[in-house]
Amino acid sequence: MKRYRHIAAGLIATAFLATGCSDSFLEVTSPTQEFIDTYYTTDAHIQEAVVAAYDPLHWTDWGMDEYNPVTLMSDIMADDLWIGGQDRTDNQAWHLMMNFEAIPTNVIKGLWSVAYSGVKRSNDVLTYLEWAGENVKEENRAYYTAQVLTLRALYYNWLWKFWGNIPYYDVNLTAPYLAEQLPADQVYEKIIADLDNVISMDVLPMRETSENYGRVTKAMAYMLYAEVVMYQNDESRYGKALQYMQEIINSGEYDLVDDYAGIFKESGEWNKESIFEVNYTDDNAVRSWSAPLTAGGTVLPTLISPHTWPDGTDGHDQGWGFCPVRLETYERYANNDTRRDATCWNAGALGVDYNKRYQDTGLFLEKYAALTGNNKDQKADAQLNWNNNLRIYRFSETLLNAAELIARGAGSGDAKLYLNKVRKRAGLVTELEPTIDNIIEERHLEFVGEGKRYWDLIRTGKASSVLVPDEYGYRTNTWTENKKYLPIPQSEIDAAQGTLTQNNY
Repeated sequence: MKRYRHIAAGLIATAFLATGCSDSFLEVTSPTQEFIDTYYTTDAHIQEAVVAAYDPLHWTDWGMDEYNPVTLMSDIMADDLWIGGQDRTDNQAWHLMMNFEAIPTNVIKGLWSVAYSGVKRSNDVLTYLEWAGENVKEENRAYYTAQVLTLRALYYNWLWKFWGNIPYYDVNLTAPYLAEQLPADQVYEKIIADLDNVISMDVLPMRETSENYGRVTKAMAYMLYAEVVMYQNDESRYGKALQYMQEIINSGEYDLVDDYAGIFKESGEWNKESIFEVNYTDDNAVRSWSAPLTAGGTVLPTLISPHTWPDGTDGHDQGWGFCPVRLETYERYANNDTRRDATCWNAGALGVDYNKRYQDTGLFLEKYAALTGNNKDQKADAQLNWNNNLRIYRFSETLLNAAELIARGAGSGDAKLYLNKVRKRAGLVTELEPTIDNIIEERHLEFVGEGKRYWDLIRTGKASSVLVPDEYGYRTNTWTENKKYLPIPQSEIDAAQGTLTQNNY
């Protein structure tokens, strides 16, 4: 049975995060209400606030009135998936992003709001720990601090990669609620500083016990560190990133599982390969269209499954037909590569009568497909409550990170072993040399649909040659350096009262 204590408990905590203002003559003192500055002074209540800081991880798929699954939002700008849906106006912001023509008035903004909600809640915990003083034991204080600093680094990582030059604050704002906008390079240094702090504290376990699956770990912090350092192409920190990858490898806490397809089944959640996942569950799930931030499942399988598919056929249920897999992605795999069918469900080959929506290829992302029975225990809106955990970091990425860092001269190690261990698991017996191109291609095959490809193309300088107009007329623009960052949502520019500079788009 899955454990989702920190989803449900966070919702309790949110009740204490709302504040308001009024004229003084309307202010009254409740004889029963406990105020925020006295409530968050005990260890138990600090734990509630820590749990609340995790909650925004669950909201990107549907929250703030937008569908912004964080992994798909990068994948749709890469070369593995189309957008699909009814037509180019269906989730239009996605279509504009895919063609590198997003504009401030039509760009994803839900992800921006979700990430800053996470930043705010992480900062809250640090404030509450000051209020609590000696009421919280030092070892607990360190553990809570390490968790929320890691979460804050993750939330800022989302903002940094998508928008680059962003408002940054590590203490929550007061009126007029305006933060300094930092250049992307400075945001990077802030993220690294948080992770350096967490790692030096050395209070997170390398791997959590089952009752705490979903909380950040030392291995997760190491993976986040490597991700941001490699995306920044910060050669000065490659050595440390490699050290962290090798610590994970040598810890004995993680390894590849034999069955690649099994990774993405409910039975494969938090297996020995999993370093970090975002938990979703259908067990008594009550997430609904009227309460999308409530605990429960995810809408991602509904988004990406075929439209009007006869439920239960081939073990799959229907969805809305977004993000069909490109034929070129399917054909990129060798016939004996077990990742192909685990990644690409060839629904079109079954001859089933379903509604072939815009950009349909007959291929759908199997990793997060709506599988029959995976929302059977929900109690609200079935389309919102699939039990698929979102995989963020896997051990195969640790191996490929280490191989790449060694190939880039970061230190010693058996890069060839690391690369080919991943290939062997996929059923490929021919060994490759650990060149940068071979490693990046292996990442491509390994992580389709997991939000890695677009960032890999940018950091390796391949985006402008790969992300070009296609033969179908779907993508008509070429990626250029000024498309690295999305335009900041116009609503944020307006609210900033002239303190935000728009990205070049």
